Amino acid sequence: MDEFWVFGYGSLMWNPGFSYVEKAEALIFGYRRSLCVHSWVHRGTQASPGLVLGLDRGGSCRGMAFSIAAAEWDEVLNYLRERELVTNVYLERTLPIRLADGRRVTAVAYIVDRDHQQYAGTLDAIEAAHIVDSAVGQSGPNDAYVFNTLAHLREMGIRDQWLEQVAGEIERMREAS
Repeated sequence: MDEFWVFGYGSLMWNPGFSYVEKAEALIFGYRRSLCVHSWVHRGTQASPGLVLGLDRGGSCRGMAFSIAAAEWDEVLNYLRERELVTNVYLERTLPIRLADGRRVTAVAYIVDRDHQQYAGTLDAIEAAHIVDSAVGQSGPNDAYVFNTLAHLREMGIRDQWLEQVAGEIERMREAS
């Protein structure tokens, strides 16, 4: 392996937690950003799970890619495994991505394991909004996670229409009550 890239589609984009040589907007095909993971700790509980992002099959996803210096490959990979594989709801994969400048590289990415018990499946925006609106975990309210994610995506110039629909449904539910 000549290069080591990491693809981020959620908090890794703005809070990678590791050093990198280069950061570039990137596109991955065959996967989409989705609130498809039941959160039992950080944004919910087992009794009242929240939803957090996963990279699920279908579509494409704009995110950030990070090039890692060769001397730090092992350290960064160990860090990512501790961060992303806590409950093994994500699978570590090396996938092709396209950088904003047109370069095609492969990157480590963490996709959701559809066979894992925390996989929420494909939800519509209304279903997701109802779950997110009421869930709270150790890291705070689930809605704060969604609104914070959207704010960061907007700052980066990335639109996620489905996530925007979920946030819009949460706001409508609150206005109606």
